[in-house]
Amino acid sequence: MTYKYHYKTPEGFSDMIMNSDGEYLTGLWFEGSRDTLKHKIDCEEKELPIFKETTQWLDIYFNGNEPNFTPKYKIENLTSFRKEVIDIMNHIPFGDTLTYNDISKIIAKNRGIKRMSSQAVGGAVGWNPICIIIPCHRVVGTNGSLTGYGGGIKNKVALLKLEKNDMNHFFVPKRGTAL
Repeated sequence: MTYKYHYKTPEGFSDMIMNSDGEYLTGLWFEGSRDTLKHKIDCEEKELPIFKETTQWLDIYFNGNEPNFTPKYKIENLTSFRKEVIDIMNHIPFGDTLTYNDISKIIAKNRGIKRMSSQAVGGAVGWNPICIIIPCHRVVGTNGSLTGYGGGIKNKVALLKLEKNDMNHFFVPKRGTAL
């Protein structure tokens, strides 16, 4: 069974919704975003220990601090490539970013191959069902473009600002998938 829980974010962010199988966090996304399509909305709303733990993590994070724990999560349909991308995203430090190209180079090096597709990396980053905790918002375009965020460009900008990134390095594209 899948459960959901609403989280009220601070001003400047869309509110969030979480999913759980009753034990693990299985989804976390911004309400009304493109990511909503990946998750179960029509399910029972229930207070669960995992939602309490995730709420505590989010409270710390939205106060501008890096939490020192990670709520236990489980990801369905996790391929080895997606896991590789998620593992790299989980190592991007708070307040830092990597590009899709950076991640593709890390994977190519780890696999001992000449090249890995940045587009394939983009697909794996965009597939991520647990935003913020798995920090897909920290992945940006090579030229500083804030593109490809399923949680909405407004939220991506706000998350990067919360983490005190130098926003002079980034720009919002005039058109594209992020908008």
